[in-house]
Amino acid sequence: MLLDGAGLSDVDNGGCVHGVAWYVRRPGGELLTRLADERPRGLTDILADAIDDVAEAHKESCDLDHPGTPSSTVIIADHRGSVVRYLVLADSVLVVNDRATQHVISDAREQEVGRLHRGRMDALRGGSPAHAEARREYVETLRAYRNRPGGFRVAAANADAASQAITGRVATDKIQSVLLLSDGASRLVDRFGLSTWEEVTRLIADSGVRTLLQRVRDAEHSDPHGRRWPRGKIYDDATLAYCDFPHAQAPRWRGRLASGAGRPAGRSSTASDVRVALHVYPT
Repeated sequence: MLLDGAGLSDVDNGGCVHGVAWYVRRPGGELLTRLADERPRGLTDILADAIDDVAEAHKESCDLDHPGTPSSTVIIADHRGSVVRYLVLADSVLVVNDRATQHVISDAREQEVGRLHRGRMDALRGGSPAHAEARREYVETLRAYRNRPGGFRVAAANADAASQAITGRVATDKIQSVLLLSDGASRLVDRFGLSTWEEVTRLIADSGVRTLLQRVRDAEHSDPHGRRWPRGKIYDDATLAYCDFPHAQAPRWRGRLASGAGRPAGRSSTASDVRVALHVYPT
């Protein structure tokens, strides 16, 4: 399971006294508890309940109607017996490699909305005060589309978003590997265009997840002002989890978290540094 939190702390606190890192941790724990239940329920129902429970936990202290209330993407890959069930909400990426083909699953609605509004930000020098101001304006604009008809969906305070998640299942005996990535990790492919998903999968299988994240960091450092690849965040938090399925034994998970500053960040990172929370559990 992977959750990637969203917020803009330099503009305001989104009406929440707890912050984005707290918000990511809470539904992550709620989801893990429900997924551990031996009586499986639908993944959208599990996510809806987790969103409701977190909203209940801070509705008295926070303004859950604030357009910037903390939110998160969600990916779940739930291995139960002969199938892997999956759920993808928002712009994190799930890659399922089976014996016949490769399935890349992500919700593109936020990017589609964003393309309509990011022109001014992308035209400015990354890291400049003007770019920072344009990014704040861009994020404020996107808030008006979040969890609204015609916009995009994320896990925030309204459980209805769960019903908009992409779900499916794949037979376990067909799967070779599963890869979960935050958008900070997937940018090597879907923003920079420096690799394909097939190449990324082979790289991780051969050299490990750390190698992929280093390539992301190398690309970011090669374009420190966003001239080659215009982007809101020059350096983005990056998280990924990889599981291969050697069919004679249990699936094996590997995960890695890197900070937005381009330096690896362990679990001791401060809450202000951590915009991504990774939860990996063995089946």
